[in-house]
Amino acid sequence: MRISRIYHPALLIVEQHVTLTEDAINHLVNVLRVKVGQAVVLFNGDGAEYCAHLVDVTKRNVVAFVDSKLSLSLESPLNIHLAQGISRGDRMEWVIQKAVELGVTEITPLITERCGVKLSAQRWFKKHEQWQKLVIAACEQCGRNKLPQLNQATNFADWIKQSTTQIRLTLHPRAEQAFRHIVLPPSGARLLIGPEGGFSEHEIYLTEEHGFHTIQLGPRILRTETAAVAAISALQAIHGDL
Repeated sequence: MRISRIYHPALLIVEQHVTLTEDAINHLVNVLRVKVGQAVVLFNGDGAEYCAHLVDVTKRNVVAFVDSKLSLSLESPLNIHLAQGISRGDRMEWVIQKAVELGVTEITPLITERCGVKLSAQRWFKKHEQWQKLVIAACEQCGRNKLPQLNQATNFADWIKQSTTQIRLTLHPRAEQAFRHIVLPPSGARLLIGPEGGFSEHEIYLTEEHGFHTIQLGPRILRTETAAVAAISALQAIHGDL
């Protein structure tokens, strides 16, 4: 039987009891139907994972006893900050999930001129909470013990002005450079991916003004969700840990 990995956003100490969160309880009790005595692996983002077993299981309460701590990092040596133009439907959720599995360090959802999603500030906050749960679930599934940073949805014009020591990259099917030709600084890469409608002419101008290098993934035009996964995979294969 596969041992469940559960994120717990608090301090974990060996040989102490811990009461799990409401989300964890719902998953363990209602989905996995766990029993007292079952083993689980807990992690809280400190880079380690904690072997534990369940000592109390009810519909509203699950308590685990932490047996041991194992320092185990599956983080990529390559820092990638993905800035993804927000798309409609489940495309954005799919990109976030796969980006986490592929080892990105930071994700910024971008509100662009052609963004198909229009929300109030409060609803953007709620959307961020939903996306954060996706990040946690993806880490639980793929074995990462550190959560990548998920930023609040940010306006394109504000994000692109941010100072960084990372190399700035964006995709273009007619670019002259491929990923294998670029030299990455120790700080890694900022990868900019447009929404489903692409960037506006003004946004393209801003990328040029702020020093973005255009990179190609072949001659074909990719969907936004395909472009993000393919670009991250290329970076990890050439410069990271794939």
